[in-house]
Amino acid sequence: MSVTMKNIVLFVTDLAKAKAFYAGQLGLPLAGETQMLLEFFPTSGTTLGIALALQDEARNLVGRHTGITLQVKGIEKLCEAMTNSGVTFVEPLEVSPWGKMAVIADPDGNQFALVEL
Repeated sequence: MSVTMKNIVLFVTDLAKAKAFYAGQLGLPLAGETQMLLEFFPTSGTTLGIALALQDEARNLVGRHTGITLQVKGIEKLCEAMTNSGVTFVEPLEVSPWGKMAVIADPDGNQFALVEL
């Protein structure tokens, strides 16, 4: 038996706003798109799914800390561009002995970390 990770899914209320944020402002590579789901990271084994929250259980998961961390090369430049385009920073970019980190939120308030080691 073999078990692998296919995707991790975040729920949103507006897929068009989510696409503008994840593909446009954050610059994630789009792997696929339907009327109810966006998938990012086409060449990795695991994709990030952004799905419409259509049921109460899913709507309850919108707008929270996700526990997801994205590794970024050139984090300072990305954070500057996102600041200029109005992205919400929950925690601004900080430099520490181990690297750099910021926490951002998508238009629905889903929060995740960006790091550069």
